Amino acid sequence: MSHSKVSPEHAAAHMDGIYRYQRFIYDATRRYYLIGRDRLLADLRVADGDSVLEVGCGTARNLIKAARLYPKARLYGLDLSQEMLRTAKAKIAAASLQDRVTVAAGDATAFSGATLFGQPQFDRVFISYALSMIPPWREAVVCAAKAVAPQGTMHTVDFGDFAGYPGWARRAQLSWLNRFSVTPIPRLEDELGRIAGDIGFTASATRLYGGYAVSVRLKRAE
Repeated sequence: MSHSKVSPEHAAAHMDGIYRYQRFIYDATRRYYLIGRDRLLADLRVADGDSVLEVGCGTARNLIKAARLYPKARLYGLDLSQEMLRTAKAKIAAASLQDRVTVAAGDATAFSGATLFGQPQFDRVFISYALSMIPPWREAVVCAAKAVAPQGTMHTVDFGDFAGYPGWARRAQLSWLNRFSVTPIPRLEDELGRIAGDIGFTASATRLYGGYAVSVRLKRAE
């Protein structure tokens, strides 16, 4: 993902460097600590014919699960890492979902659904454990919100503050995440609530697993 002081090309190269080899074991290893993803997918409540966009789709793990959960939905995903997209496309093909799941290279902070997919807005937009890897994450939230259709919703899940954990466990977790360029966002639910208000959305948040993760749903204000 891009940094406000770094070109998208440099940011993409950085992500490719991280995932060039990790992509082969990503899904097997992340299943143990990217918790809350399946809960987010269930909370999407996608209707038949709806369009769904994942920002920061990685290996397409979530898109494939969503495609199976909502068999009449159209699914799209974008990611800055070409290496991750290589794995995503292979997994989508292996699942025989090429006709329903489309992925493309795109910057989370400055993308156009119309340009990437011929789809200017989406009924559901979600971001799963990607904001904590995007230094200008606020720009990513605003950009994603602009892609939400008038009656649609946006959903996020990401690391929390680990407030319910012993100090040593919290420090160990943060140190481990830092190795992968992951920086949990302090008071994420409050920050998203403020952004939502600024852009004409409402936000509802749920803290999960003692503060391990935070799930937030944004909806256009009535």
